[in-house]
Amino acid sequence: MSNPADQDTRPITSTRDLVDVLAAGNKPRDLWRIGTEHEKFGFVRPEAATPERPAFSSPDYEHEGIGALLKGVEQQGDWTPITDGPAVIGLKGAGVNKGAAISLEPAGQFELSGTPLASLHETRVELERHFDMIRAPARALGLGFAPLGFHPFATRASLPWMPKSRYAIMRSYMPKVGTMGLDMMQRTCTVQVNLDFSSEADMVRKMRVSLALQPVATALFANSPFYEGKPNGWLSNRAQVWTDTDNARSGIPAFCFEEGFGFERYVDWALDVPMYFIVRDGKLIDVSGRSFRAWLNGERQDGLEGLTPTIGDFEDHLTTLFPDVRLKQFLEMRGADAGSAEMMLAQSALWVGLLYDDAALAAAESLVREHDWETYRVLRGDVPARALNTPFGSGTVRDVAARMVDIAAQGLRARALHNEAGQDETVLLAPLQALAAGAPTQAERWLECYNGPWAGDVKRILLEAEV
Repeated sequence: MSNPADQDTRPITSTRDLVDVLAAGNKPRDLWRIGTEHEKFGFVRPEAATPERPAFSSPDYEHEGIGALLKGVEQQGDWTPITDGPAVIGLKGAGVNKGAAISLEPAGQFELSGTPLASLHETRVELERHFDMIRAPARALGLGFAPLGFHPFATRASLPWMPKSRYAIMRSYMPKVGTMGLDMMQRTCTVQVNLDFSSEADMVRKMRVSLALQPVATALFANSPFYEGKPNGWLSNRAQVWTDTDNARSGIPAFCFEEGFGFERYVDWALDVPMYFIVRDGKLIDVSGRSFRAWLNGERQDGLEGLTPTIGDFEDHLTTLFPDVRLKQFLEMRGADAGSAEMMLAQSALWVGLLYDDAALAAAESLVREHDWETYRVLRGDVPARALNTPFGSGTVRDVAARMVDIAAQGLRARALHNEAGQDETVLLAPLQALAAGAPTQAERWLECYNGPWAGDVKRILLEAEV
């Protein structure tokens, strides 16, 4: 969501204003960028007898836990605090980190929202710099970070809640609309890449291709096979959690594949998704369950009396929609579990390769049109259990993934962007090429460890997954 000081306070005069919010994302190809976001679970390193999730410190954020880590990162320079009341709940980048932000997910999952960058080689440098930056202050506090899709052993009751007003509202609302919303908030981590479009028509093509193939990406990046210390029967428990979190705002919306889909149709859908909050005078007001459309139409809504809907209200509302591909002024790919640094980079490389080259995008369109759209919506519910081994068509999801990765490689080769060693961006697809050829997913490798050298001790995953 926007910072209150930056919020657009212009009143909404018609739904055309809201269409224009999305259309403002249209960019010429030479301005297309890559924005990578990734989350990771914090833990106390094995100096402690029982590694537990680090709690947030007192609002002065000087002493221990996640708060002290934010302070340690800030002291390295080029970061300024983001506050919610008296609490520091994130950092805004400046200098070399300009355009980036560090934020805290509901239970303290540590997230980098990266700077929009021109190449995947720059993304790799940013990722390495981020891990180098947090490693020293984290170790000084006895903390480590492990990117996994679902916390492997923590119960919800054992986890803290960050002092963030938005999360307090969501925490109250989520149990009303699904059975696993609080699990999503406290116990999941994801990696996503944000990509641009040139026009409404370009957005529609990219949205449809990426929504259809998002379940295949879920299978490739499956990395959450444990629940409260035991195998859970899923390879991506994070994806399973999303099947019953808040289905009014989640999943693969059918309307995206209907005739006439575009910015206006997305706005129509957004207006009918229940609201969470609005911001006035720098404070969040809980309006969960209220209708943005009714408010816009002047109908009486409890908690909204005398308040005029603004462009900023709608922009904040867009951040509370959770489809597998989210449209703002760019497209967010949201179907993957958090994973190793190599897999984080591979996730960005996959979608850049598929969507940022015309021939690759056309090939991806041909691939997805081999099945009807509803097939992919069904697949979304199937892949959490068996990932790449899920039956699909006359084969398995692995067969589709192999074709998907090949198309992405063609797209990256066509971009012809090389690093200092002369490698093009396809080098970052190596982990996915191995998976397509038959290698086990991250989740399957963890299960092998659990049933082998770990002898059932799932807590060993934290150090082995540590970044």
